[in-house]
Amino acid sequence: MNSLRSKEGLFTRPVWMAIAGCTVLAALLPMFNLMFAEGHALHVSAYTVALVGKFMCYALAALALDLVWGYTGILSLGHGVFFALGAYAHGMYLMRAIGDQGQYHSSLPDFMVFLDWKTYPWYWAFTEHFWYCMALVVLVPGVLAFVFGYFAFRSRIKGVYFSIITQAMTYAFMLLFFRNDTGFGGNNGFTDFKTILGHSITEPATRAVLFLLTLAFLLAALVGARAIVRSKLGRVLQGVRDSEARLMFLGYNPLWFKLFVWTLSAVLCGIAGALYVPQVGIINPSEMSPANSIEMVVWVAVGGRGTLLGPILGAFTVNGLKSWFTAALPELWLFALGLLFIGVTLFMQQGMLGVLDKFKRKPAVAEEAA
Repeated sequence: MNSLRSKEGLFTRPVWMAIAGCTVLAALLPMFNLMFAEGHALHVSAYTVALVGKFMCYALAALALDLVWGYTGILSLGHGVFFALGAYAHGMYLMRAIGDQGQYHSSLPDFMVFLDWKTYPWYWAFTEHFWYCMALVVLVPGVLAFVFGYFAFRSRIKGVYFSIITQAMTYAFMLLFFRNDTGFGGNNGFTDFKTILGHSITEPATRAVLFLLTLAFLLAALVGARAIVRSKLGRVLQGVRDSEARLMFLGYNPLWFKLFVWTLSAVLCGIAGALYVPQVGIINPSEMSPANSIEMVVWVAVGGRGTLLGPILGAFTVNGLKSWFTAALPELWLFALGLLFIGVTLFMQQGMLGVLDKFKRKPAVAEEAA
């Protein structure tokens, strides 16, 4: 029972205590930024708050990917498109909220004025309403995933072939959004946001609320994902991963189970993207690049797939290393990322959490032997 996962539940009591402790510590970061002046020993910089907030968005996306890859055995190399679509949906509202405070002092976004557009495209209708864009955050990635997944799973496309077509999908969307005539800012995307729900987006209090919302969504997603994988539905999903043919022999139709978890994962990625864009302040088509989707896979693999906590740990670890490398040794980051993935694949197939679990089990085994 000293391992990280118990037989009765997904996590042991010490792990739950560690999760609670990390949640409290994370929640204190924006509070310390607000309560203590710069130069105080307990002051947390706005940069640190924004960086950790961004990492939590990545962790939510990694958790979403773990549901389809770690527990259902569906390797997606295109989850970046769902993340970016959620960010673009929220970004549409943020661009409308700028109003006439842009460079050209027009009611249209600057990129539309530059292209000599006179009105918004039809698909921008109602995007001045926050609630409508939040609905788009869920519906756009969800509907795309449902339609794509339905035809792919119904055709029984699986394995490397499914991974390839997901990568092709995100690449196609990236090329589409790079075009200026699509009405999404071309290669510059959306940026220079001013307000959200009437509050300045650069105010420390606004950033604190965004940070705490991200933390709440990440914690809720973790608890919800745990409930799914411990349920009968979760056991069926693991049956799809372990032996889909045997599951079909028992009378289950894997199509709808795979489609459910695939769509849910896309929606979670969309929410992660929506939380990401106001904290980072920009969204452009580069977020849809196949390399970004592959990085998500690396986060899950490094942390430990099929563990829920592992992908969160992996997202923080890999992106923390990325932040350090890109500042100190930017030209070496891609080499370091490649070596990290190769090392995990060869020597740590269960990821960081698997290694920790193994070390936790050793004292218990030795104790039983004695």
